[in-house]
Amino acid sequence: MLYHLFQWFEQEGIKFPGSQLLDFITFRVLLAMLLSLTITLLYGKKLINLLNKKLIGESVRELGLVGEAQKKGTPTMGGIIIILGILVPTLLLAKLNTIYIIIMLVSTIWLGLIGFIDDYLKLKAKRTAQQLGSNYQKTNKDGLAGWFKILGQVGLGLFVGLTLYFNDDVQIWREFQGTYNASDATQVVRKVNGKEKVFVITKEPITTIPFVKNHEFNYSKLLPKAWRGFTWLLYVLVIIFIITAVSNGANITDGLDGLASGTSALIGVCLGIFAYASGSYLFADYLNIMYIPNLAELSIFIAAMVGACIGFMWYNAYPAQVFMGDTGSLTLGGIIAALAIIVHKELLIPIFCGVFLVENLSVVLQVVYFKYTKKKYGEGKRLFLMSPLHHHFQKLGYHESKIVIRFWIVTMLCVLLSIATLKMR
Repeated sequence: MLYHLFQWFEQEGIKFPGSQLLDFITFRVLLAMLLSLTITLLYGKKLINLLNKKLIGESVRELGLVGEAQKKGTPTMGGIIIILGILVPTLLLAKLNTIYIIIMLVSTIWLGLIGFIDDYLKLKAKRTAQQLGSNYQKTNKDGLAGWFKILGQVGLGLFVGLTLYFNDDVQIWREFQGTYNASDATQVVRKVNGKEKVFVITKEPITTIPFVKNHEFNYSKLLPKAWRGFTWLLYVLVIIFIITAVSNGANITDGLDGLASGTSALIGVCLGIFAYASGSYLFADYLNIMYIPNLAELSIFIAAMVGACIGFMWYNAYPAQVFMGDTGSLTLGGIIAALAIIVHKELLIPIFCGVFLVENLSVVLQVVYFKYTKKKYGEGKRLFLMSPLHHHFQKLGYHESKIVIRFWIVTMLCVLLSIATLKMR
């Protein structure tokens, strides 16, 4: 809003000292992160006090883990802090008519509402039990039904997939070595490093293959030629799967103080670099990657997300003063998935979201192995002492803070490897 407001003032001949700085995306990125940090740090404390006043505290199931008793009563639904830290700077500093910003704003609000309703229903179940005088224990039946969460994630996947496939503002520019044809609407000429280059505009659903020299893959190649008119359907199904998987992965990872927020901040830095590089003529040309017009604007949203996660950690670091709840974890997972899809780095998700993937797999493997051994031997056995994986290390006697920091380090290594794929081919 501020960006558009100052642009309007400039068109009317009204100039404010320093307003030209908003024309520089790097300035707006830094300002978005600073503003996000300020909002989360200042507003976060007030929200925590409000949650304490309203007795919106976490109910922890007795799992025999060290320190779980101290977590009881800690305020939850702190994801509201993260969401505000993302939305306010983005609305103030980004170009709101950019399709990628619109997609991310809708994604944030969409999953934020689903997570908020889930947390609210859990709180309502707790209060009902307390009014009846029973000893409340949180169960999987509290909150939204699992199918409703999945339905919400599928709905978001449909929105993101269909928008990216059919919206005319979603384009990829690729350098063309042939002769420029002015009558061809798919060709444009731009100066890059002082030289005029011809670009071909395409809307094909393309993704980047890591570690491969000719590193672009078209989804239509997965279908027989006769079926390629249905590429949009395949593309949407893939996006639905990615959003559901990553969103649930972040939700499962949110089990220790600072784990999900710290991991998400590191992943956000990675995605911010991808967005800025692909959104710049110069960097896209130097790195030999696809140029995506208006994508750099997404760096402002990502900077706000990183700032919000870091600011939230001020209160979420061990021992946590607040938990993000599903309001935060589902939202962060969905944001990361949508960003990865927009920057065409879906195939890198298993690398930079390695912690989310391993946490997800640990739950799946635990259930599958238990059912297999029960069917074969008559008694179910566990592959891990407890799943998700972070609880396995807790059972081994590792302190919560050590597990979190080591998971951060692993994520940092995964992020660095992902960034290196820009040149490692």
